Amino acid sequence: MYQTLTYLHSTFRWIVLLSLVYALWRAFRGYFYHQTFSKTDDSVRHWTATIAHIQLIFGVILYVKSPIVKYFWKNFDEAKDSVDLLFFGLIHISLMITAIVLITIGSALAKRKNIDQEKFKTMLIWFAIALAVIFIAIPWPFSPFVNRPYFR
Repeated sequence: MYQTLTYLHSTFRWIVLLSLVYALWRAFRGYFYHQTFSKTDDSVRHWTATIAHIQLIFGVILYVKSPIVKYFWKNFDEAKDSVDLLFFGLIHISLMITAIVLITIGSALAKRKNIDQEKFKTMLIWFAIALAVIFIAIPWPFSPFVNRPYFR
């Protein structure tokens, strides 16, 4: 089960990233070209948040099942000195939950705005900050913290 969850979580990150980039592109275009916030824009906003929440569910289940995380919490005093263990035991989950909270807040605020430009602006700001946090928290092959392959 752990290997399957790792695969799903690793693969699903690409869907999260694509949906966020697409939502940001639509928000950027809508804001700077003074477009109407269409049903498609609203669907993109909604589905971006939903996809991020699905990834969060995969992540939390993986976190609970992970032998790396279990070792981290059982041996915290020595494990906190290991960058790999600290990253997966604490940093990754903290940053990703923060990013999901940012996406959720941005989506909720954009939904409640009455002016189309404000909806686009809200999505643009909140989703961009969330994407920056996600880029820091993903264990990319080139990451200075810990690295994993692009695909598992």
